[in-house]
Amino acid sequence: MATKFSLNDDSVVVVIGSGAGGGTLSNELAQKGIKVVCLEAGSRYEIPDFINDEWESFAQLAWRDKRTTSGSWRVAKDFPNLPAWIVKAVGGTTTHWAGASLRFQDHEWKARSTYGDIPGAALLDWPITAEEMAPWYAKAEFKMGTTGTNGIPRLPGNNNYKVLAAGAQKLGYKEFHTGNMSINSQPRDGRGSCQQIGFCFQGCKSGAKWSTLYTEIPKGEATGNLEVRPESQVIRIEHDARGKVTGVVYADTTGAMHLQKARIIAVAGNSIESARLLLNSQSNLFKDGLANGSGHVGRHYMRHTTGSVYAVFDKPVHMYRGTTMAGIVRDEARNDPARGYVGGFELETISLGVPFTAAFLSPGAWGRDFSSVLDSYDHMAGLWIVGEDLPQANNRVTLNGSEKDRFGMPIANVHYDDHPNDDAMRTHAYRQSTALYEAVGAKRTILTPPYPSTHNLGTNRMSEKPDDGVVNKWGQAHEVKNLFVSDGSQFTTSAAENPTLTIVALAIRQADHIAGLMARNEV
Repeated sequence: MATKFSLNDDSVVVVIGSGAGGGTLSNELAQKGIKVVCLEAGSRYEIPDFINDEWESFAQLAWRDKRTTSGSWRVAKDFPNLPAWIVKAVGGTTTHWAGASLRFQDHEWKARSTYGDIPGAALLDWPITAEEMAPWYAKAEFKMGTTGTNGIPRLPGNNNYKVLAAGAQKLGYKEFHTGNMSINSQPRDGRGSCQQIGFCFQGCKSGAKWSTLYTEIPKGEATGNLEVRPESQVIRIEHDARGKVTGVVYADTTGAMHLQKARIIAVAGNSIESARLLLNSQSNLFKDGLANGSGHVGRHYMRHTTGSVYAVFDKPVHMYRGTTMAGIVRDEARNDPARGYVGGFELETISLGVPFTAAFLSPGAWGRDFSSVLDSYDHMAGLWIVGEDLPQANNRVTLNGSEKDRFGMPIANVHYDDHPNDDAMRTHAYRQSTALYEAVGAKRTILTPPYPSTHNLGTNRMSEKPDDGVVNKWGQAHEVKNLFVSDGSQFTTSAAENPTLTIVALAIRQADHIAGLMARNEV
């Protein structure tokens, strides 16, 4: 029988969000005998419910609640109400992610020390070192079954990868392979190996890809210590007269409001919703938002310096067959300011289906030049650029002053401007990617602008000093001892790597810390 906790049980840890951070934290705490209520705004879909059709799957899984955008970024023009392409369902964006699982490079933990004072950037060193994170990365890789670690073989390369690898070799690149992917290359953890179906962004129909939906969450539920409540959207966080959080108000599927009491609250709703929730939880004690005495909640929003390059060849490539992102070139991920910017970028294989290719290739485009690309779809190869973007104080999530959601709460506005460093990096990445494909005979290359964000980072950043951020090195709010942040919003800087592995490693580490605090009655 499924576990049910009372709304009045103030001994539980409430985790808001069930994705990489929230789902992992929920299970880790449950395994330690700690009672957890995980509140998820979306519905619960299991593997048989996933749809191998882009439009239908988007309608099923995506977070489509209205948001607004501002700033000079291209997404604000192309997708003004869809700044991010994330999931609203149990498992969060781990149902949608591609599986790429890369550790930060050592220097990326110390961006301020490494890059120096960059005008316009709000760089800060993480209050954690690479050495501290190494054992937690190892735990995350083992948990997720990451290929290229723990003796787990890498996935086979599809045609899209073979084109990428041939081009990389021609350019003299040295580090390219099918990546460190949290997708089973052989049966593991009760799940089979990758069937190369494609549609990795639509939910893995074989369950080979790690997702909290069918790994962490069922394991946590099996302990009897975890209750997951789908269709439970948290509206605000409550606190007592001393500023200690005491519970959350959430709306169920009918719109009815409930108050779930809590001993500890962990926020893991993705960077946009996590910041919005704290801002919407303002009170007489926290006039500018919960845990926002420093004014940093919502600031330093990062989304990676991205763009895509597609190439058309004489012969068919069928890039859509096989794992979406099992292919990477890492040579440009280094920090080399001689290139005209700090930080670096990864080149990763990507393929979208015909509908999304049409939607994202060049939004608003029309005519023969555009349609001829789609005519060549089966002859195309594609890659995605993932680069470190620099935190800027005015790249931020704020509350929209006039528009409210169906519960009467202000919706999020996402403001973003590229930094000159981002522009220089993207220009160089486009140039290298074009050269890579031309080196192996591309007839035509197409540069596409950034898509709606899938890597949403910052907004509740970690800092050593309370004046510089929102949470400490454990993701614990500087101002509220029993409030934690457990998702990518705690990132101090973005690094060049896909963030999920780091989110999971931080969640495992945070669970250990929370259990210790609880055992010592410090929270």
